[in-house]
Order: sequence, then structure tokens, then C-alpha cells
Amino acid sequence: MKSNKKYWKGLEELKSSPEFVEKNKNEFAEQIPLEDVLSEGGLNTVAPRRDFLKALGFGLGAVSLAACQTAPIHKSIPYLVKPEDVTPGVANYYVSSYNGQSILVKTREGRPIKIEPNEKSLFGNTGTDAATQAAILDLYDVSKLKGPKLDGADTSWDKIDSFVKGELNKLQASGKKIRIVSSSISSPSAKSVIAEFITQYPNTVHVQVDAVSYSGILQANANSFGKAVIPSYRFDRADVIVSISADFLGTWISGEEFTKQYVGNRNSASLKKGKMSRHIQFETGMSLTGTNADSRIPVKPSEEGPAIIALYNEVTGGQLPGAQALASNTAANTAIKLAAKELLQARGRALVVSGSNDVSIQTVVNAINSALGSYGTTIDLDNQINNYAGNDAAFSSFVKEMNNGEVGAVFFMGSNPAYDYSDPKLFTDALAKVPLRVSFSDREDETASLCTVLAPTSCFLESWGDESAVEGYFTIVQPTINPVFNTRQAEQSLLAWSENPQKNYYQYVKSYWEKNILPGAGKSWKDLLQAGFVYTGAKPAGSYAFAGDLTGVAQTIVSQSKALAKDIEVHLYQNGAMKDGRYANNAFLQELPDAVSKVTWDNYAAVAPKFAEEQGWSEFDLVEIKGENGYTIVLPLLLQPGQARGTVSIAVGYGRTKAGQIGKVGENAYPLAKVANGSVQFHTTAAISKTGGKYELAQTQTHHSYEGRNIVRETTFADYKKDPHAGTTAHGAAHHNYDLWPEHKKIGHNWVMAIDLNACTGCGSCIVACNVENNIPVVGRDEVRNRRDMHWIRIDRYYSFNDGGKSVTKEDEISELENMDNISVVHQPMLCQHCDHAPCETVCPVIATMHSSDGLNHMAYNRCVGTRYCANNCPYKVRRFNWFNYWNDSRFDNYLNNEFTQLLLNPDVTTRSRGVMEKCSMCIQRIQGGRLAAKLEKRALVDGEIQMACQQACSANAIIFGDMNDPESAVSKALRNERTYYVLEEINTMPGIGYQTKVRNIVEA
Repeated sequence: MKSNKKYWKGLEELKSSPEFVEKNKNEFAEQIPLEDVLSEGGLNTVAPRRDFLKALGFGLGAVSLAACQTAPIHKSIPYLVKPEDVTPGVANYYVSSYNGQSILVKTREGRPIKIEPNEKSLFGNTGTDAATQAAILDLYDVSKLKGPKLDGADTSWDKIDSFVKGELNKLQASGKKIRIVSSSISSPSAKSVIAEFITQYPNTVHVQVDAVSYSGILQANANSFGKAVIPSYRFDRADVIVSISADFLGTWISGEEFTKQYVGNRNSASLKKGKMSRHIQFETGMSLTGTNADSRIPVKPSEEGPAIIALYNEVTGGQLPGAQALASNTAANTAIKLAAKELLQARGRALVVSGSNDVSIQTVVNAINSALGSYGTTIDLDNQINNYAGNDAAFSSFVKEMNNGEVGAVFFMGSNPAYDYSDPKLFTDALAKVPLRVSFSDREDETASLCTVLAPTSCFLESWGDESAVEGYFTIVQPTINPVFNTRQAEQSLLAWSENPQKNYYQYVKSYWEKNILPGAGKSWKDLLQAGFVYTGAKPAGSYAFAGDLTGVAQTIVSQSKALAKDIEVHLYQNGAMKDGRYANNAFLQELPDAVSKVTWDNYAAVAPKFAEEQGWSEFDLVEIKGENGYTIVLPLLLQPGQARGTVSIAVGYGRTKAGQIGKVGENAYPLAKVANGSVQFHTTAAISKTGGKYELAQTQTHHSYEGRNIVRETTFADYKKDPHAGTTAHGAAHHNYDLWPEHKKIGHNWVMAIDLNACTGCGSCIVACNVENNIPVVGRDEVRNRRDMHWIRIDRYYSFNDGGKSVTKEDEISELENMDNISVVHQPMLCQHCDHAPCETVCPVIATMHSSDGLNHMAYNRCVGTRYCANNCPYKVRRFNWFNYWNDSRFDNYLNNEFTQLLLNPDVTTRSRGVMEKCSMCIQRIQGGRLAAKLEKRALVDGEIQMACQQACSANAIIFGDMNDPESAVSKALRNERTYYVLEEINTMPGIGYQTKVRNIVEA
């Protein structure tokens, strides 16, 4: 029989064959040309991958020498002077800062690959949010501008400088206005640069604006106390917390800091002392904070103002008008009376916060807190937060100035109003009348595309700078890699254009610190680069008394509430992944499930199940949402338990058109917002109608019942105080176990984990940290729809409803839509349990999954043949199968499978190929690294020395890892806690992860 196969004598003959050449061309061609990495060029050629890697030796060297752009070379810890200090295989760490938080940046061979919290910083081990963990990917985003542009054409920085300076001098002579429009800037040195620019060009004004504004709080504090500041809130000092639509554990002001404070009054240490704070939440849509509340009451946007007035009247005995609008909401009225009583009992240790951007509402909140003695205790006006200084009124005035033709030049610095302003057409029409339009955006975004000059700024990982998120707390930003593209910091551009004597921004920052900050702290510049921050100390927090007249304020609230109480009320909000939309092109964040809905890659219209039934709507129906101003978007419906009836909640931050390839998902909801009472309001009304279409959302959790099994365990604080074992069923009849496996002897270490359900808020930072640390691929919307997400750790969300003041966790009892209004939530991190009696191990035909001598369940990837028997036999469903070679398949192009972006990969963790099963390894590379370090230093491992990626990212310290064989280790003590239980322990898998029962501080009315 004649064979159709062809044979070659050797590799040289094969290499030159037409078939091989064609296959090689198709398989290995990439879209990242060498010259783009090594020079200023654009994406104009195609280079083979192997050539790219051949050049990588000097290509990486060109960009990885930290801090130095021009001679002389400046010191940047830990790269002192010579690149020889880089030891292959050994990580270096830099201190830097991101959004005011001191961080550590891990680099390998000059490549930044991971961000960690700086545990020695002011706030200690506060962890990081998901956006901080994912920010490392932004460095390698190939959609960014590769260099400056003038009138749409590539140009040089010299030509940009010459053109802009010439135009500025003309404007200065003509008297035309110059405006710098930025998001809030907390950097002292950047503010100084802008001030010196204004000195050079006196007709310049700096306008700060935030996509999600806090100007309502700023103006209310200015009116009430003469201080236009965002105060520091101290949730750790509050015994009773009442929040009206403030997602303070998520996206409101400083979620990571507030999470650490909040959990400190509710975790195991606090419960052991017999102490637990009480948290009551009033809100429209189910927020991350609402899921953690002890009592949660759904209210419409039109009821928020009346609810605050009612609370004021109950706390102070006042008679402000407007509370009557809440008469039909019996649950809210009852809760307000109870909340007021508890607040008064906790006077001095009480806190009321509101997420509204309305000046009138925030003014009444100030009056309530003043009556409760909160200023100087739980609210600090003297050590303010500097991250939000945007002024809605100032920005509105700026738009009017442009529209009148008064502005000759505008510089956009970290702001994108063409996308996130409530009236984008008004803004873009006005902007077209400005002759000189300059953008410092790192990409040609919605606003930058309307500008004549594009002067792209560098990523924070390539930059020098500083930040001061909290009064008296200063952090340094130092580069971890040279600019990858031909970019320049915005501050450096302003120095050049204002003819500043100091042309180098690094020298400017250094001089500023040595003159203004370091002397008072008694520190040197070298000390700063090693520590990463300076804290000059807190000012004494003063008590402030409210003395204003609230009659007119209440009348404003009443009129605004009446205007909202019609049609369907729309509630706009930020979710923890996209936030205000600036991170839309980050694949890790797009695939991060929403904390409540578990939806990825899209926003949606969330409605209450009962309300949807009344309207004849079904889940995933496409509906047209038409706002008051006529703006229309089409979104799929999501049935969300806990949503206030008659309302719809929509996340902003989606619908980007020019963020990059993957940012074009969802719909832009910003234009649904409106300006009222001098500030942007995220509440409005809309008409909603079905379009007749369907759109399936990609969710990572689609099965919502645990079939009566005791997976999540809850109790009340009152029951816990009576019996610390309450909820764990530890006092039940002993369950006899029959062992089919021999005992695994753990002579050295026994690595285990403890997870406190009372501390876990469900934020998802651990998921992104795990993704980055372990090279977990992003699979995209379609694969998530096919239930093929690859996350090694997930956070399961379980609903329960309140029955007589106690939480019931049997989801199959929620049979009627009526019960879904009064709902509560438990978040449970779920990852490989590393069972001692692991069901996966016994069914693997090739022993690819096996047990180690220190209690871990290992995976040998090169042995796995992909039978998936292990996944079928895992009762926890935590194993992930690679249906495709996600890291090298153009069908999954999420900026994670090209050679340039793969510089992000952790070299200590192999990337898994198609047909291989994977799951949590308990960061085995970190365990081995810790062991090796201890061995080289000839010492024993210290408890806490090895931290998992998920553990290190957790602001709440909900995850504890360690050695169970050490009885004094933190994890041993945690697992001996009376609240500890194991998931599905009745089937005797003997998990290595113990959970601690959820406790709610419920007070029966």
C-alpha cells in the first residue's frame, strides 16, 4: 500500500521544505515587530517569534535598567548602578506607589511581573484591590501610543515642544484662557509643577474633575464647617454604622483602607473579645457593602433623601419635612427607628455615611453625625483624604468658557470627559472651539482622539513621582523599568513647555522632597527609596458642631425626590472591576466576576425578580433604556435578588469606544446621569421597553443552590456569645468515618489554610492576584459562557433570606419571588482543598495528581493526559481544564498571548498547554522559595514568612496560610477556633482548608 507521507533525511532538508516554511510562517508570525520594542516605530512589520526572543537579550536590557532615561544614571533601589546586579532567577523588589498606596513591585530579569502591598507602610498589611493587582498588565498593553503625535501624524518630542511653546506664547500675548483639566491629583510635586506652569502662563487655571465625583461631600463640608475636604472615616472606631448607598467596602473613597478597619471589629480577634460592630445598609442595588451588612433594606433612589431626613428627625427629635415620602416603605421606616435608637446608644462611636453626590443630602448627614458626636472620633476633618478633589461646578464653568470661545488651549491630564461626562455632546461641541488641544493620555482615547497634540505619558511603572493620599502621608513613585515606548511623563512636558530651569522631572521630585518633606521627617532620599513612604504624623482630630439651618436643605431634597419618584428609577454605580472605566482595556479585570452577579465582560440592567415578573420581563431579555435627556442604551436584563422594586441598576465604566481592543464591551451609562443642585447625580428616571432580543451574559456562577448540603454556615452574634460553636454543628452526633486510604504522614511540614467568612468581603482581589502570580490565562466572554473559566480561586456567593431575625441558608426554601427583597449574602472563597483523602488522586490513570509529604495535592502537568476523571470526582469543582492552548492561540487574543505581553509571565510557574488539568497549587513556587531562602541562611522557616498570592492581596486578612505541624503558627490557632468547620467534611475527604462560620450581628425588631 502506497503511503502519502513524505520523509526527510534530516532537519536541514525539512527546514527548507515549502510545507515547513509555510507552516512556520503561519504558526510563529507575531504582530510585535522588534523595532517597536527597541525604537519609536509603529506597528508596521511582522517579526518571527524566535527573532524576537533572540533579540530579547539586548532588547530587554534597553528597557529594564530602572529609573535611568538619560545620563548620568540615578540610583533606584535595588538596582544600584550596574545592571550586573540583576541575578537571573532571583527577584528584585522596588517600592513604588499606586493611587496613593505604597506598594512593592516584583521584577525578574528587569521585567515587572507582580505588585504586592508594602507591609511596612502607614496602613500596614492592607492588601490591594483588584485594580492594583491587575495594573501590572497595563505596562505591556500594546494598544498604547508608541510616541507623540501632532495633527494625527507621528512626530518627535522636539517638534512637539517647539509647537506647544509657540502656541502658548501666542495665547499669553492674546489674553486667551488656558486650562489644565485633570482628574484629582494628590502628588505634591505634580501640583508644584502645575503651579509653576501657571506662574509662567498666568491666564492658566487648573480644573480637577472626577468621573465619579465627591464634590457633594466637599461642598457640604465647606458649607457646614468651612472645610472643603473629604474626611478620614474611622470604621474601626464605630460600634454602629449606618450607610445609605455608600459602598465603602468597595468603590466608595478608600475601599481597601475601610475594609481593614471594618473587619477589625468583626473578625475572630474581635469576636473573641465579645465585640462586633453593627452595620445597617440602605441601598437600591445590591452592592459589595450591602452583601456584608447585618441588616440590609432596599430603598429607591427617590427614598434616599426622605430616609436621611427621617433618620435626622429620629436622632435629633427634629421636625424636618420630607420624611412622609417614605410612608409606603414599612421596612425602611421600621429600620430607621431601630437604627436611630442604636446610633444614640453608641453616641461617640457611631457613624453615618451616604454615597450620594448631592450637597443637600450630605449636609443633613453632617448634621446627624454632629448630633452623634462623630467628629473627632469616627470622622476626622483634620487629616483629610486627598484622592478626590474634583469640582463639578468648576468643570461646568469650564465647558461654558469653551462654548463661549474664551479658551485658547486645554491640556487633559488623566481625564477623559468625552467619555465620562454626563453630556458628552455638549462637551465635544465646545471642545471643537478650542485651537490648542493637548492630551497626555497613554492611548488615543475618546478625548485624546479630539486633540491636536498627543503627548503620551509613561506608565507609573516607568515613572518618577509621588503621592499623598492622606494628609501627612507621602509615598514615592519610582520606576521599575525604562519607558517601553517613546513616552514622556506629563510633568516633564509641563516643565519643558513652561521654560522651567529644572528640565528633568526626576531631579525636580528629588529636590522637592529634599526641600519640603524629608527634613521634617528626618529622612534622606536613600531612606525614602528603601522605605517607600514618609509619614509626618497625624494632626489632632477636632470635634466640629453643625449649626446650619436645614429647612431650605430639606425642601431641596423633597423637590428632588418628587422628581425621581416617577417612571422607573435608574441607579448608576461602579463595580469593583471596571470602576470608572479607566481600566476597561485590562483583560484581568474584564474577566473578574462581579462580586454579586458573577457577570464578566459586560454591564447589564439589574432588576428585582418580582418587578421583572410584573413587567413581563425575563432574564437576558434585551431592553431599551431611555433616559430623561433622550439618551438611549440597550442592555440585557439580570434578575438580581435584593434589588429595590421599580428600579434598575447599571454599572458605569463600560461602553468604551477607544480604550483598546478588549475595552469595547458593554454600554456607556454615563450620559444617563444628570447635573442637579450643582453636582453630577447618578440617579435619574428612564422608560424601559423590551426590544425582542436576547443576550446571554457570561457568568462564572450559574448554579445557585447547594442542594441542602451544609456548605455555608451562619449564626447570629447573640447565639455566638451563648455558644462559640453555634452554627458549626460541632455539638451534633459524631459521624463515623471509614478510611479507604492509608494515612499520609507529614513528618516535616503540613501546609494548610484557614478562611474567615466573617472577614472575607467578596471583593475578588485574591482572584486577580492568583491570576498574575500563577500565569492563569484569560479565556474571554464566549469561553466563560461555556463554563470554561480558568480561575484557580473563585468566590461563591450564596443568598439567604431573613426569617424571624435569623438567617436561613437553605436556598431551596427561597421558592417565592416575594422572599427575594429581604435577602442576605455570604461570600465563600473556594479553591482546591488539598484533601488528605483526595478523590481526584484515586481516579487518575497516570498518577498526574498525587499527594505530597507536606499535605499538598500536586499536579504533574507533563504527565496529565486530560481524561478529566479528577474534575468529575472532585466534590468541590475546583479543577480547570485547558480546552485550548490559551497562551498561544489568536482566538483568545486578550493582550495576554503575544510575545510582548508574555514578558509579564512569572518564570517560576509554567504555562499549561491544551489538554492539561490545572488547579490551585498553594503557590508551591513560593513555598519552595521560602524553604530555599531558609536553607541558605541555615535557619528554620518562620511562621508567616511564606504567603500565598491570594493571602497577600487580601485587605481583610481573611486568608491565613501556614504549617499545621507548628502548634504556635497563626493557621494552627485559627483552625482551633470554635467557629472552624470543613466543607463537605461528612464525605471524609479531610480537606486542608478550614472555614470559620459567618456571624451576623442581627437585632430583632
